[in-house]
Amino acid sequence: MSQREQLLESIANTIQDYRDGSLPKPLADHVNQWVKQFDEDVQIPILEELDVVLKRTYFSKEKVIRFLNNVINTEKLTGSTPEEFWRSVNFLDIQSAGNSQKDMLDLFSQQLTSRFGFGVDSCGQSNEVFLYIDDGIFTGNRVRRDLDKWISEEAPHEASIHIVCIATHRGGRFYADTKIKECIGDSGKNIKIKWWTLINLEDRKSYVHVSDVLRPTVIPQDSAVQAYVGSMHYNPTLRPAGNCGGLGLFSSDQGKILLEQQFLKEGVRIKNMCQNLGDTQRPLGHMTLETLGFGSLIVTYRNCPNNAPLVFWVDDPWYPLFPRQTNTQTGYQRMFSAAPWSSRS
Repeated sequence: MSQREQLLESIANTIQDYRDGSLPKPLADHVNQWVKQFDEDVQIPILEELDVVLKRTYFSKEKVIRFLNNVINTEKLTGSTPEEFWRSVNFLDIQSAGNSQKDMLDLFSQQLTSRFGFGVDSCGQSNEVFLYIDDGIFTGNRVRRDLDKWISEEAPHEASIHIVCIATHRGGRFYADTKIKECIGDSGKNIKIKWWTLINLEDRKSYVHVSDVLRPTVIPQDSAVQAYVGSMHYNPTLRPAGNCGGLGLFSSDQGKILLEQQFLKEGVRIKNMCQNLGDTQRPLGHMTLETLGFGSLIVTYRNCPNNAPLVFWVDDPWYPLFPRQTNTQTGYQRMFSAAPWSSRS
């Protein structure tokens, strides 16, 4: 087996449960079809680096279950009587868009049932402890909006909220935490917030020198990229070379630079090919602020966030490594599954 074949097989194996049941299982041919869209001389280097990175940033269902079980058994959270604690917790199902919270609640309920014999529907015996769960916090906008509304309209006067996520990003987490606490202050309620996460990635502008997300060191000498950057109202933030991030997600800084350069270059090409992409769909991922993109490489077995580089998930005419289910598609599914005719034969 050639080096290329070994890398293709390894990556396919890492992501083998991606959207399991709704998409064909990723095979080496799928990974090969994706990487062939890059220049030939960088295809194997991209595969080499991505093989390392995805082993650290792709969260299979098995990894997520392990994390949830760790949360369930964390004494710092539950105290000395975990069963009593979980009986008391109110699990919030308040997400305004998407299906990630419902899916995570279902999985959490399965682990609770396995551990204690009861699921989340049997919990909520107190009106003091609440849990908000999601798979990831990126910009922080969703969790902020969800909890702001709940705090203002439904929360009791005194409560504790535990926010449980597989992955958070420091900038989005700080933003959400700050805004939620402002909302609590405005409400006059006494509510405490505690975060529980498996991985917390550095993405803040002031710490760009140790960023765990993609932040290019230079703008590629590519006419399309140069034109794209030239059209921006602000100069993009570039990171100094020499440090690939504190979490060690990349094999080396050179490996990270390779992905930054190639994903930016092809991301601009995708933007030019796919005219239906909105302005906030930046080459390195969705970002409201005018930047080169969010740059996160976090992907879970459930879905690929739009904050990931466009090369990961954009479809037609690009071939995606991680075909993505959008919140709009999820909304339609939930709407039709709830319709009165959906259960008829």
